[in-house]
Amino acid sequence: MSRAEITAVSGPTAADGPDAAVGPREPRRSWTLGLFRSELTITFRRWRTLALLAVLAAVPILVGIAVKIETSDGSTIGGGGGGGEGGPAFIAQITNNGLFLVFTALAATLPFFLPMAIGVIAGDAVAGEASAGTLRYLLVAPAGRTRLLLVKYATTLTFCLVATLVVAASALATGALLFPLGDVTTISGTRMGFGEGLLRALLIALVVAVSLIGVAALGLFVSTLTSSGIAAMATTVGLLITVQILDQIPQLHGLHPYFFSHYWLSFADLMREPVYWADIIKNLQMQGLYAAVFGSAAWARFGAKDIMA
Repeated sequence: MSRAEITAVSGPTAADGPDAAVGPREPRRSWTLGLFRSELTITFRRWRTLALLAVLAAVPILVGIAVKIETSDGSTIGGGGGGGEGGPAFIAQITNNGLFLVFTALAATLPFFLPMAIGVIAGDAVAGEASAGTLRYLLVAPAGRTRLLLVKYATTLTFCLVATLVVAASALATGALLFPLGDVTTISGTRMGFGEGLLRALLIALVVAVSLIGVAALGLFVSTLTSSGIAAMATTVGLLITVQILDQIPQLHGLHPYFFSHYWLSFADLMREPVYWADIIKNLQMQGLYAAVFGSAAWARFGAKDIMA
């Protein structure tokens, strides 16, 4: 965020000179909402953000084309059974119903692509401002450090939702173009109408978005530790990869339930009839715990951060 954009949102401050500071200040709530709108605008106008969204949108297209080519001779993925040992559990159903491409795309992007994108945005939230030299001007404005941090986190959470919906929308459009649409067969073997299946797909997308709030808090905390946006982004993505690796080591099975990624794929239980909520609730609780712990750590670190250098 440039200094001019900061002034446009918050109004003149004492840092702009004695004459510029004359005049009534806007209420804090209005300033905070203005800053949030400005953060959203800046975030989603950056070429880096647009490139991340484009990559996320391309994944379902590539998966859909690959499945279409693979099944063009009438064969089925995984021999018509489950999803095979190497792919998402829903992939065998795509040729029968394009809606399953939504579930497959979310399962394919959640372990790496989605959290990587969130890590980039969250890691740059504070460190990017510090690197650009605009952080101290933001803190001169009346919101203060706590409100600024909350705005940064809210912007990152908004990106979590948008990124997930981009994947789901791209998958739905690709599935509708390449495969038939119709009634949905659940994991339990029951059938539901296409409308209900579409609502389940939306619910799954929302659960996936919420599954990323722990990553967002972790990235925001890392962002408060350094003044280099690139270092913060690299560290956050590195931590994501490390946790994913640790979650696959059998000898660490006792620690697996405490990793933020362990219950990510529990969203598949929303396609059971009735829905199996146990692992989904554990996932949401774990994300809330990570958000509370790393959000508090980010607040404590940011409150003591020297930004005048």
